[in-house]
Amino acid sequence: MRRRPPSAPRPPIHRLRWWIGAALFASTVINYIDRQTLSVLVPFLKREYQWTNEDYAMIVVSFRVAYAIGQTALGRLMDRLGTRLGLTVTVAFYSLVAMLSSFAGGLRSFAFFRFFLGLGESANWPAATKAVAEWFPRKERGWAVALFDSGSSIGAAIAPALVIGLYSTFGDWRPAFILTGSLGFLWIILWRSLYHPPEVHPRISPEEREMILADREESASEPDAGEERPGIWKLLGMRQTWGVIIARAFTDPVWFFIADWFMIYLVSKGFNPEATLIAFWIPFVAADLGNFAGGGFSSWLIRKGWGVGRARKAVVLFGAIGMTTLIPTIYLTGLFAIAGLFAVSTFAYAAYSTIALVLPSDMYRSSSVATVSGLSGTAAGILTIISTFLIGWISDRYSFEPILIAASIIPAAGAVLTFLLVRNTRESGAGVLRKI
Repeated sequence: MRRRPPSAPRPPIHRLRWWIGAALFASTVINYIDRQTLSVLVPFLKREYQWTNEDYAMIVVSFRVAYAIGQTALGRLMDRLGTRLGLTVTVAFYSLVAMLSSFAGGLRSFAFFRFFLGLGESANWPAATKAVAEWFPRKERGWAVALFDSGSSIGAAIAPALVIGLYSTFGDWRPAFILTGSLGFLWIILWRSLYHPPEVHPRISPEEREMILADREESASEPDAGEERPGIWKLLGMRQTWGVIIARAFTDPVWFFIADWFMIYLVSKGFNPEATLIAFWIPFVAADLGNFAGGGFSSWLIRKGWGVGRARKAVVLFGAIGMTTLIPTIYLTGLFAIAGLFAVSTFAYAAYSTIALVLPSDMYRSSSVATVSGLSGTAAGILTIISTFLIGWISDRYSFEPILIAASIIPAAGAVLTFLLVRNTRESGAGVLRKI
């Protein structure tokens, strides 16, 4: 029998790192479609199951508790398993849970499924941040983080039309969970075929590999052979770690307030859910633009000669100021006027958030990036849980006005603390941090 000749090696993929960035973007889009399915359906579910805002808050909190735990636990796991295997397992897990949510039959079962959805979805941001640290030089990381993080706003913008379309087509909410949940399994096929570390990727060009590895050597971002990975307590003993934590913890609850409660807020203003679709997606598209504005502007400043830390903090300052535009919405009654000011705030948040996400890759070695990102996500999750309780309680008994005021002020306080804690210092004695 004749032996088949060996197949010729496939040619390198031009600018492979950006294809990987696109895959991370797609993962984030799917992640947000899955979580927003419930947020879009909640006005119908509240009618069917007679939920109050506090009842819905309990379901949201179940997601947030698992999300907070998973950010640190799975962030650490990503540093051990690696990005390729880690995201494969976690995306498969939460996609299955999203599909099984179609079997929910009330408050407790929805809370049960949302808990495990939050646990699985929590790995996305630590893993994606780690992938950016592995594949992108520092001058491009702002753009790369903006690319994958923009998937959150795109997913949130797609979800209303997709989910309400499915609900209208089938006359039932259950198929929406099954069909949106199946998207993650399609993504896994792409991910397994595309992602490998740059050192061993079979389709990276020699020039791109050399560029990536040279940037690592220049920035001393990779550990020396045999160097011990710092533990969580050692990382928490560093001032810069707390700056990263605060940057996310004081802003993420505002985003999740908008993502989880914007439809309910519009209903409280007297708008019908089906009639708000055009306006509903405006803040989420604005957030998408804000991701690229924040990442792109900081990268542009670095190319112009600004220090990395100074460029990042300029965007943080802009974001903190821009998020104060939630306050005037209290006095507005027009749908598009409300959506417009929410859009200004989400644009500013997304710019701010992009920097909060890129900071770990700026300051820490690759072996610690997902861990630090996970710690910041856990802190953000804890404050989001607290804020969710408060939002449900306050909105049922009073109104959304105090919530909007707090959502405008707290990010500004976070920006001040970030400025104080993330400083241009010499590397620590442990050799974990680089200058920023």
